[in-house]
Amino acid sequence: MPYRAPLSDFRLLLSPVTGFPALAKTALFAEATPDLTEAILTEAARLSEATLAPLQRVGDKHPARLENGVVRTAPGFAEGYRAIAAGGWVGMAASPEHGGMGLPIAVATAVNEMMAAACLSLQLCPMLTQGQIEALEHHASAEIKALYLPKLISGEWAGTMNLTEPQAGSDVGALRTRAEPRGDGTYAVTGQKIYITWGDNDFTANVCHLVLARLPGAPAGPRGISLFMVPRNIPDAAGAPGAHNALKVVSLEHKLGIHGSPTAVMQYDGATGWLVGEVNKGMAAMFTMMNNARLGVGAQGVGLAEAALQQAVAYARDRVQGGAAIIAHPDVRRMLATMRADVFSARAIALACAVAIDMARATEAPEWQARAAFLTPIAKAFGSDVGCEVAQMGLQVHGGMGFIEETGAAQFARDVRITSIYEGTNGIQAMDLTGRKMMDNGDAAHRLIAEIQSGAQAARAHHPDLAHDLWTAAEALREATEDMTSLALQDRFAGAVPYLRGFARVLGAHYHLAAAMADHSRLPLARIAIRRQLPEVTGLLAQIKPGAADLSALSDADLAA
Repeated sequence: MPYRAPLSDFRLLLSPVTGFPALAKTALFAEATPDLTEAILTEAARLSEATLAPLQRVGDKHPARLENGVVRTAPGFAEGYRAIAAGGWVGMAASPEHGGMGLPIAVATAVNEMMAAACLSLQLCPMLTQGQIEALEHHASAEIKALYLPKLISGEWAGTMNLTEPQAGSDVGALRTRAEPRGDGTYAVTGQKIYITWGDNDFTANVCHLVLARLPGAPAGPRGISLFMVPRNIPDAAGAPGAHNALKVVSLEHKLGIHGSPTAVMQYDGATGWLVGEVNKGMAAMFTMMNNARLGVGAQGVGLAEAALQQAVAYARDRVQGGAAIIAHPDVRRMLATMRADVFSARAIALACAVAIDMARATEAPEWQARAAFLTPIAKAFGSDVGCEVAQMGLQVHGGMGFIEETGAAQFARDVRITSIYEGTNGIQAMDLTGRKMMDNGDAAHRLIAEIQSGAQAARAHHPDLAHDLWTAAEALREATEDMTSLALQDRFAGAVPYLRGFARVLGAHYHLAAAMADHSRLPLARIAIRRQLPEVTGLLAQIKPGAADLSALSDADLAA
């Protein structure tokens, strides 16, 4: 069925519900007025619905392929990408200094969600370029910025990030790719990288790879890694793409989903590269790109969930059983209500995270920086988990027809599955949340919980039962946070995933109640989130208390039996 952008949700959430109006009061985002935001969202919705959504099935049926060393993309993808680039959507949040729109990340997140819902395989290409733009803006030399940023922002060139190797996945410090200085300011980069999304294409003039590699004599582990810009075509004196660099696509992965997106094995054989950032500080620069991508991946999960939900609702309205459309059946209504409530929760968390990132950038206030850092793993993990769960539930609404590829419902489940894996698995996100993001003794977490309880108090006069349930769940989360910060790291990690999920549930209920306070028509959905979903928090937080002892007590044989 045709995709329709959820503009009503965006309009409601880009409001005091997520704190978005505060951005227009800052010097950096003074132009982010309601009129501008509405115009941007409306135009992005039109592009997503009319131009990108028709490519969703095309990319699945006609995957990217490698022919004689050249990547050939799905029919229509080149035209779809050019429409994205022509509209300035690649450089939405980039600095105007190099041709970007300078929009808030919150607006860009809403736009990226729509584009991902329409066609995730294609949207991955500009999303990765956006991450590279941010990394270069923060860490590259003036010369690299001047050469690469205008081309990346315009969409004339595309960008990738190269971290993973066959023996070095999440343990990036185990990489073997090396960079040898040539004495002229360039480096010879040699090694192999895998899982490189959009490692090449046939519609941009150049593909610019950010590659992690180790210099001679560098320390072992992550502290000895540097970052290099290694373009497919070496720019000539005028900045135009010239000779082909000493790199190639060895193969394209055969994947469960996102078939239209070429996932490459890249080989570098003394390829010419330029250092980005400081020597041995490559991980810091790459994390700028990865953090951008983590929020983006959360939004991808929400987008796929929205698209799967829309198709499930349409099917439920049309499918007649027992003399009535199945949308009238209580269990089907339960599934659809669960899906809709989860999509709203995940969307609200992603946009609240984006607002925090924007406020941190605009004010440089430590509290906003801490909030942005804390919400990022929640937005990524919960958004992608919701994507997977909603897509699976969509299959269930379809019944046997969901298992048939022709309906398209199965593609959502196949495509969205990667989002809980790439840019750091969701287990890693949870460990990041309970480890690095709680090195402040839980201060950022406690500030959020205090706001949630304050919001619940404000809602008591209007919705006393819902406000009471939210306040009580937030109090349980506060106590669990105190418990978590008192645990040893391994014990924290053992309960990290349920803790993150519990936090997301409370946040989601908070935004549902705030939305109901702003728009009374949202009250029925808030009741679903608070009465049916929020009770999960008790069981989730109970999983923190055992620590790692019971898991450690299991032998390998116990797990294999």
